[in-house]
Amino acid sequence: MKMDAVNRRSFLKAIGTTGMISALPEVAFGMHNSEGAITHEIAAPGQDVTAAPKNSIKFAVCGMSHDHIYGMVGAIQRGGGTLVSFKGEEPEKVAAFAKRFPDAKMVDSEDEILNDPSIQLVLSSTIASHRAPLGVRVMKHGKDFLSDKPGITTLDQLAEVRKTIAESKRIYGIMYSERLEVKGAVKAGELVHAGAIGRVIQTINIAPHQVSQPARPGETFAGGASPRPDWFWEPELYGGILCDIGSHQVDQFLYYTGSTEAEVVSSQISNINHPQHPRFQDFGDMTLRGDRGVGYVRLDWFTPDALGTWGDGRLFILGTEGYIEVRKYTNVGVNKSGNNLFLVNKTEQRYIDCNNVTLPFGPQFVADIVNRTHIAQDQTQCLLAAELVIKAQMKAQFVHLKS
Repeated sequence: MKMDAVNRRSFLKAIGTTGMISALPEVAFGMHNSEGAITHEIAAPGQDVTAAPKNSIKFAVCGMSHDHIYGMVGAIQRGGGTLVSFKGEEPEKVAAFAKRFPDAKMVDSEDEILNDPSIQLVLSSTIASHRAPLGVRVMKHGKDFLSDKPGITTLDQLAEVRKTIAESKRIYGIMYSERLEVKGAVKAGELVHAGAIGRVIQTINIAPHQVSQPARPGETFAGGASPRPDWFWEPELYGGILCDIGSHQVDQFLYYTGSTEAEVVSSQISNINHPQHPRFQDFGDMTLRGDRGVGYVRLDWFTPDALGTWGDGRLFILGTEGYIEVRKYTNVGVNKSGNNLFLVNKTEQRYIDCNNVTLPFGPQFVADIVNRTHIAQDQTQCLLAAELVIKAQMKAQFVHLKS
């Protein structure tokens, strides 16, 4: 039976209010027209979320300057990691972390973590420019390292990281969470690799962020819910907008296009609306060319309060036989649910609710530490993303816009 869009929307709204929607088969959400099938789906988890982790390790946290550390710890715990100890610099961050993880030991020095033979992995979200030097020290002590992004802020740091990896045979991971910890982005990867849209030609990432995020119920540990620290405003410390939040987007460009070689075609940055912090960059974009696809990234710090989340992140993946859009954190003007995936190819139009998808990174990364593999994150690709954003930052033109 055909159903026009208005009647269909009314129907779904009506049954949603009565609680009947979960009882209907998926086919009830589809219709067919001359352009092909339109289906609404709820993605399956993909694996047993109640299953016990297959591996176990002990890990520590050394530096928690950004609240991304909570997501990082959660990922490793899902993989079977046990948090043993932690060290931080900022008293308020340390106090919040200790409250969240009362079973972990607060230590007085970095050396206590580096010299603890039971610890196999160290996590850090310390000040961005301090992460790579810490990671080098960690690897030289025979441990693996997982950094918040950006994991590296200069080419000299990158060279030292690569050298230490080669000498120590340790893993240097960077948590590009906008792909690794976003269920819609994970599902997009599955579809791309299954050939759902043919060969990927281009990725476009729109990545707005929010400088000061109003505190909301249940988001005590959200990244922008507390005042930004002094280092947040200084490019030498946070890496610059392209190196910092652009890290996520370039990781996605490499992953979805499958590019193993790439260059920065152009890049630009600006400070449009933060004169009180003259060295801050609140807007930037870059164009990339890889050996298997091209990419465009736009970054900004202009998310308005009414959105209700820190950014309306969008991912567009263009293929030879279709395209995918992921509305990661909200479905603006429709509802507040994130992980919305839209796919169009030669035979169908699909909407997929990805909120039930299981996040694989944590278990895979813990398995990599145990088995000395690189399933969770390709080491070469991880560092190539870091290299590209550093180069984009270095070559960026500063744009002055008239008020």
